[in-house]
Amino acid sequence: MHLVWDWNGTLLNDLEIVVASTNTAFLKAGGKAISADDHRRRFRRPIIEFYSESLGRELLETEFLEMDQVFHQSYLDSMLTVTLTQDAVQAMAAWEGTQSLLSMWFHHELVPAVTRFGLEFLRVDGLRDPLNGTYKADHLRNHLAELGMAADDVVLIGDSVDDADAARAVGAGCVLYSGGFTDEENLRACGVPVARTLLEAVALAS
Repeated sequence: MHLVWDWNGTLLNDLEIVVASTNTAFLKAGGKAISADDHRRRFRRPIIEFYSESLGRELLETEFLEMDQVFHQSYLDSMLTVTLTQDAVQAMAAWEGTQSLLSMWFHHELVPAVTRFGLEFLRVDGLRDPLNGTYKADHLRNHLAELGMAADDVVLIGDSVDDADAARAVGAGCVLYSGGFTDEENLRACGVPVARTLLEAVALAS
């Protein structure tokens, strides 16, 4: 079996700076800051819908792109303060098959971050085209094609509804981690196993 890891909110414990960076973008757009709990309950893709709901008005694409740039710069400024999820290394070591990493973060920034933490994967893929970052399903399909992996031999561990949707779309298994970007109740509604630690997620995936 092959395990595909999600990065942000799963292996990388970056919820705090994601919420802070989101609030930086909201405040600059004339909105109000939200709490981490609000973010976990309301975050979804496409992100423009999450932003529009949080601001209480429909965003034009140009305004969303400006907010996304604000978010991105704030996030990058805080990256060096971020650590891996507490049991990430142990969870990776507990998996007996092959492992790869698939992220909706930009590939040219993802690779040095993974290298900084000394993690090794069969393949690492982030977004190479920022305009194709709406949903994860096509990204996962391409990732498995590059690996030469059949979807029924694959389990994805992630922390979002989009991860479950992507796995379902390609026919892969999925386990969701409730310590990341999404409220546990929202994850359980996806109809796939939900774990409160990454070690538990690996055990369920096994």
